[in-house]
Amino acid sequence: MTRTPPTAAELSLAAEVSRCGLTITPHQLERWRAKRWLAPADQWTDPATSALRFDIVHRAAWLAALSRPGRGISWIGWMFWAIDDTEQTAALLRQALTRTIQLPLRQAGITLAQIPQGDSDTTFEARQDPAERLLQGRRAIGRDLDGLLHDRGSTADIALPEPRTVSNPFDATLIRVGARLLTGGMADVSPEELTDAWRSVWTGPPEQLDRITAAHLAADKAETDLRTLSPLAHGLPGLVRAFEQADARLLCEAVRACTKASSTLMKLLLERADAEMLTVLMNDDMWDQWVRAGGIAPASRLGEAAITLSTVQYLLVPGWAEDLHRYQNLMDSLLAEPTAPIPNGRQV
Repeated sequence: MTRTPPTAAELSLAAEVSRCGLTITPHQLERWRAKRWLAPADQWTDPATSALRFDIVHRAAWLAALSRPGRGISWIGWMFWAIDDTEQTAALLRQALTRTIQLPLRQAGITLAQIPQGDSDTTFEARQDPAERLLQGRRAIGRDLDGLLHDRGSTADIALPEPRTVSNPFDATLIRVGARLLTGGMADVSPEELTDAWRSVWTGPPEQLDRITAAHLAADKAETDLRTLSPLAHGLPGLVRAFEQADARLLCEAVRACTKASSTLMKLLLERADAEMLTVLMNDDMWDQWVRAGGIAPASRLGEAAITLSTVQYLLVPGWAEDLHRYQNLMDSLLAEPTAPIPNGRQV
């Protein structure tokens, strides 16, 4: 099939990107436009000067640097949609996030419609089967990022802050409860079961869990269910509805913030991971609330799941968005600090 010859605008953009030492083809430009990662060609130039817009050249250069034969750019494409912040790109984000949040179901051969709804004993029992199917074939994660860092730190004789919540957020006990939360929401897991699961891997002050338990008991006496405040209050169907009903601007804002934060975190850990910097990051509450449970986002399905989890928390957990922005400022300040020579054996 004969391709349409490249237009003058495409040739001009390719020439500008080549100045950055990168190569792009008309086929790539066509694909990027189709994916809405790059604006339509009629928007590439400044109306006043007819010159290529700097942001278009910058975006094309980024796409050229990220593109690899046979591989997608994963959630980084979501970042471009969030930056553009239009109704069309918000719709694409909605679709991508909704698809990703349901990935555990697809891997188990289950559809959302197959999960029984209702609060009767019969539907409760029926939901136990899909919850068990979610767990089949799951690889146990023995150590999370925190555990890996502590292992490397102890080998290099470096003391890092000890975990202040759980030994491993991906512990099999928590994952088993999590499967039931996904299929049935908080109604399928009693406060006692949830507390016992946390207590089995809890490394923080015991009185902290006791205060949480006391708060639930007090709420019960007041005929208030604190579990309804959880993002998993209504399970996976509730998360899907949250994405479907989220304001377009807020959805784009959430994805912009979460992708930027994960990118900054990855840059810090890859380029500046000395003991002092890690101690600062680990001493903040967001280390447990975000970094250990979705902050690391590789360009893969695992990374897409991490960004999706962060977006859920940004949209649904009171105060979480403000905490992420505060942590972003902290990471930016650490990234801006001049690097100092690291003594042999002191890098984690």
